[in-house]
Amino acid sequence: MEKRNTFSVHYFLKKHRAKNNNEMPVYLRITVNGERTDMSMHVDVAQNYWNSNIGCATGNSKKTKELNSLLESTRSTIYEKYKYLRETGKSVTAKSVKNAFLGIVPEEEKGMKLIELFEEHNARFEQLVGIDYSATTLKRYKTTLKHTQTFIKQKYGTKDLYLSDLDHKFVTDFEFYFKTTCNCSQNSTSKYIQNLKKIINLALANGYLTSNPFAGYKVRYKKVDRGFLTDEELNKIINLKLSIKRLEQVRDCFVFSCFTGLSHSDIQKLNHDHIVIGTDGGKWIKIKRKKTEVLSSIPILNAAQKILDKYKDNSYCNEKGVLLPVNSNQKMNAYLKEIADLCGIEKKLTSHLARHTFATTVTLNNNVQIETVSKMLGHSSISMTKIYARLLDKKVGKDMQHLNGKFDVEV
Repeated sequence: MEKRNTFSVHYFLKKHRAKNNNEMPVYLRITVNGERTDMSMHVDVAQNYWNSNIGCATGNSKKTKELNSLLESTRSTIYEKYKYLRETGKSVTAKSVKNAFLGIVPEEEKGMKLIELFEEHNARFEQLVGIDYSATTLKRYKTTLKHTQTFIKQKYGTKDLYLSDLDHKFVTDFEFYFKTTCNCSQNSTSKYIQNLKKIINLALANGYLTSNPFAGYKVRYKKVDRGFLTDEELNKIINLKLSIKRLEQVRDCFVFSCFTGLSHSDIQKLNHDHIVIGTDGGKWIKIKRKKTEVLSSIPILNAAQKILDKYKDNSYCNEKGVLLPVNSNQKMNAYLKEIADLCGIEKKLTSHLARHTFATTVTLNNNVQIETVSKMLGHSSISMTKIYARLLDKKVGKDMQHLNGKFDVEV
């Protein structure tokens, strides 16, 4: 036989907390199977206007009617919460009914935590590196996890938060943390936030969350023109006489990227297996991009081949089994700054600028079709290549030149 619960809701005055005007605070008492819990209704009433037998205010004043309406509405809501707990088979106690009314989720029912899920995601992700994902992407998720741990500790004074406790404010505060504490740009901040959003989407898909903290929030990216080198600037770098070996090697790797469109990470891993003979009988680079695993197919131009030939007997390259002596991206960008100063180039030289130079100055502005450039850059869609596509004034002028003879206007 099913055990029946005894349940009651009763209102009373806290007489020992009477105020100077003789008003006393109204309290609510929930009793389940003899266990009881109290909570304040945050309203006061004079004792002579209170019926303690039935637990309500007396009289016909507007204040009395409003108070009794509040008490009855609260009583009705608490009965509904009690009924819900019983029907769903959850623990029914005075405290659990009170928590249900207040919207407090018990610790044992809160489920998965954010850092817990993030670590689980990264562990699974790591097993797929080299299969579906790159090590670079994993590194970004690990960095985002560290920032998330730091933010939660600084903001909430704890090591982790329940997913059910996350809200829109958590997201906006996290964004503020990156922009202020970490001094991140808009785009860097957005990349971190996007990584967090992936974890939240995972939580939603697995039923760990019922409401989305990102609802009404839009991840925004600021359009940035990374620039490119003109023909003149590129030639300055190519023809620069360098007596310092480290600068010479960095310059050669940078120029190689300008004539192949390969990113720093792809040049760093370039080896003999990536050089093949194409259907045209010439040498090609066939390499899967480290970032996206999309295949790049690039005919090797003479300028690029000369650089490969220069380092074919390099001891570092032979020892490591690579074709070029590539420094870390951080060191390379630092040395490129020195090279820019020596050339009198005011643009910020970076390894990625070489990729943009290949797309703009070397190819698109020399009438190479954007579809061809897209394939060489290893892009999965033309829309990605359009970010790189900028026409130089000299090409616009050349394309328009033939119109001069076509239209002869007498004025």
